[in-house]
Amino acid sequence: MKFTNGFYTALGTPLDENGNLVEASLRKHIKQQIDAGASGLLLMGSMGIEAYIKNSAYADIVRVAADETAAKLPLFVGIMDNSIVKVKEKIDMIGNAKIDGVVLTTPYYAVLDNPQMVNWFKSIADASPYPLYLYDLSVVTKTKITLAVIVRLIDHPNIKGIKTADWEMIQAIGRKYPDAGFGCFYSGLDSFDYANMMGICKNLDGMFSCTPRNGRKMYDCIKSGDYTGARKYLDNILLLRDTMIAHGLMMSFTYCMNQLGCEGNFHQDYCLPITDEAKKVLNDIMHTIGEI
Repeated sequence: MKFTNGFYTALGTPLDENGNLVEASLRKHIKQQIDAGASGLLLMGSMGIEAYIKNSAYADIVRVAADETAAKLPLFVGIMDNSIVKVKEKIDMIGNAKIDGVVLTTPYYAVLDNPQMVNWFKSIADASPYPLYLYDLSVVTKTKITLAVIVRLIDHPNIKGIKTADWEMIQAIGRKYPDAGFGCFYSGLDSFDYANMMGICKNLDGMFSCTPRNGRKMYDCIKSGDYTGARKYLDNILLLRDTMIAHGLMMSFTYCMNQLGCEGNFHQDYCLPITDEAKKVLNDIMHTIGEI
C-alpha cells in the first residue's frame, strides 16, 4: 500500500479490568481516525502500551484492528520485546491478518552496541513475512538507533523504514539514500508544522488518538499551505499533551479517550487514578480546542 503524506496515528489500546480487549471501543477509535483523514495507523506502539499487553489478548487486538481498518489505510503493528525468539512469537500471533508492516524497537532491558543492533534487526527481518520498520525510541530502550546502523541495514530487502524524532538522521538518510525506498516517519510532535515546511511530511504520534479533529484541521491547513493555521491546531494538541503529562500521561489519556466515547482503560494496570480536578482541567481544554 502507498504511504501518503499526512498524520499517522499511534492508536491507544482499550482494555477491560482483566486486560482483555474492549472490541467496540477499538473499532470506534479506528473509525474516528479514518473519518479524521489519518494517513495510517500504528497499532500497539508505545502509546498503545504494547509492552504491557498480555499474550492472550495480542492476536485478538490485531485481528479486530485489521478487520476494522479493512485496507482503507496502512496498518502497522508493534512487535517490541526483549529477545529474538519472543519477537518471533509475536509475529506468529499476527497470523494471516492483513497488515502493512511490523514495527520494532531495540530491546528495552539491555543496552545494545551497533553490531548487536544490526544482528537484532536483521534476524527479525529475515524471519518476518511482513515488512519491518525500525522504531527509534531511545528514551525508553536506552539504545539509540544511529545512522551507522541504518547504513548497514538499508539494503536489506525486508527493512523498509524508520520511525524517529531524529530530524538530522532523516535529513541524512534523504541525502545519502534518495532512491533507497526507505520510509521515514517523523515523530517529533513539537515541530510537525515546521517539518512539513521542510518537506518531512509523514508524521506519526500518539496524541492524534485523542485529537482527531485538530489533527484533521492541522493537516488540511498544511495541504493548503496555511502554516499559520497549522501552527494553531498543533498548539492545541501540544496544550492537551502538556496538560496530560502534568496530571499523569497515561491515566489522562484514558480520560480523554473516554471523553471521545471510546470506553476502556488505555493505561498500564499499575497507574493511579487522576484527580477530579485534573479531569475538570482536561475536560475544559478538550472543549476549548474543539475535540468535544
